[in-house]
Amino acid sequence: MKIPSIVRSLTSRPRYRHKTPLFAKCRPFLDAPLRSFSTALPESQEMKEFMEYMEKLKNYEKIGVPRGAGTDSGDGFDLGRMRRLLHNLGNPQSKFKALHIAGTKGKGSTAAFLSSILRAEGYSVGCYTRERITLGTTGEPVSAKALSSHFHLIKEDLDIAVKLEKGHLSQFEVFTALAFSLFAEEKVQFAVIEAGLGGARDATNVLTNSDLAVSVITNIGAEHLAALGGSLESIAAAKSGIIKERRPLVLGGPFLPHIERIIRDKALSMCSPVVSASDPGNRSGLKGFSRACEMPRQLCDILLLIERDLRVFIELFDVQLRLLGSHQLQNAATATCAALCLRDQGWNLSDTSIRAGLESAFLLGRSQFLTAKEAKMLGLPGATIMLDGAHTKESAHALMDMIKTAYPEARLVLVVAMANDKDHLGFARVLLSALNDISRLCAYPSLEELVLVYQVVCELSSWCGEETPQSGCLEAVCFTEVDIAGDKTRTISSSSLKDSWVQACQEMGGDFLDCKTAKYELIENQHTQSAGKKGRESVLFVESSLLASLRLGSEILAAKSGNQHGIIVVTGSLHIVSAVLGLLER
Repeated sequence: MKIPSIVRSLTSRPRYRHKTPLFAKCRPFLDAPLRSFSTALPESQEMKEFMEYMEKLKNYEKIGVPRGAGTDSGDGFDLGRMRRLLHNLGNPQSKFKALHIAGTKGKGSTAAFLSSILRAEGYSVGCYTRERITLGTTGEPVSAKALSSHFHLIKEDLDIAVKLEKGHLSQFEVFTALAFSLFAEEKVQFAVIEAGLGGARDATNVLTNSDLAVSVITNIGAEHLAALGGSLESIAAAKSGIIKERRPLVLGGPFLPHIERIIRDKALSMCSPVVSASDPGNRSGLKGFSRACEMPRQLCDILLLIERDLRVFIELFDVQLRLLGSHQLQNAATATCAALCLRDQGWNLSDTSIRAGLESAFLLGRSQFLTAKEAKMLGLPGATIMLDGAHTKESAHALMDMIKTAYPEARLVLVVAMANDKDHLGFARVLLSALNDISRLCAYPSLEELVLVYQVVCELSSWCGEETPQSGCLEAVCFTEVDIAGDKTRTISSSSLKDSWVQACQEMGGDFLDCKTAKYELIENQHTQSAGKKGRESVLFVESSLLASLRLGSEILAAKSGNQHGIIVVTGSLHIVSAVLGLLER
């Protein structure tokens, strides 16, 4: 068996700019550090001033969110700061109709669907999410020039507010105010706004019932527990803080019954009608996947007849979604419910526009496949690379369900990096249980040792007469590290992350071989003894370089998969997704 070289030198590439919104690099709640944004791209002196200004503000993405900060209590963030800041700016949040979205997962995707639907009808829309600010009828990301220009327009008011609040204003608060002010200046008709943390005390929750058109809660899960009160019940209470008096509430779900009861009770107290995308009247279904073009799509029917509180009805057959997975079908149904609530209020929204909006919606880092050109830019011609920012057990389930449904025969290499406050063990358990044909995981402390051992393993496989592995399995997991808010303070070390996966594997009864302590002879003996059982093994290894991790994953797939379809899945956080997209901008 000929083993291709696993270690290759980095080759030069032509300069290419990916369509990542520049704003995504400077929003404090996302993935790339402010410093890298100001130095990696040839921006103006004005943009540099903006970045330096933001770096002086409190950054909770870097220092961590205080315990209870997202709860509607004495420990919660002070919304008075945000209201005073917006008052200094002329209350821009009152100059458009807002659709406010909270939830543990699905906020960004639901916002993408909803803003795309509104644009398809011809409305001018501002969209403020974890990834980006977009504007207008085309949904183009706000340029660095426009962002910098508007910053300098309102800088005097920002300076007054910063001085008044004595250093307590955060990056997120200032960015939110900047987005609202920009929307008002551009005279958008609608603003689709994603809450940052929780809802009740989030900086976006300054909208009154006259500002709000619809509120949306996608789902409730165990994330940011300490900041949101420590339980699912407290998280539900925090997120239900976005409900406003007599304004319709759309629920995504599904929810645990007692959690949904908490939210519905809050809506009842606010006299707010509730429309649930998990109602039995939602008969939407996934029909199949199309991989005929470079960007796969899933074929769905969106069928809604919901008559509780508000009556909403629509039938859309054979909708082709670019966002993949059954969870994205639920997000699409949730966004459709919100659009139908707007229709009930008298806004023009045709079935044709709803279909067009659903089909054109796209979001970076959600089951996103890089194009052939982008893979080549990374030095991986012909590789299939998928980016997905999954970082909870729930999102891991959704990711694996999508892969197993759309690509049941694909052979996988996972490249994983995570923040240190996530459930690393739970995340590993979900992914490993979804790939339950794993025979043995082997950990390698260095790239050089992996090269040596991997060649030996392949040679032993040939000597022992092992067959080509069955399709649809995990070939390798690579653990790496990426910056969060400019450094690795909040990043779990790759070795510690690997240890969580080792533990998960051991709990599931898988054999484990750690080459830090094992002798070469032991590797040979154990592999020879295992030959003829399942005839395959997955490798677990650490590599500090993200690009080297991707290229190594590609080499492993090439060596072990042959002509079978293989996918490199980059996951564990939106930070690693952003880092890969950043590689395309260099």
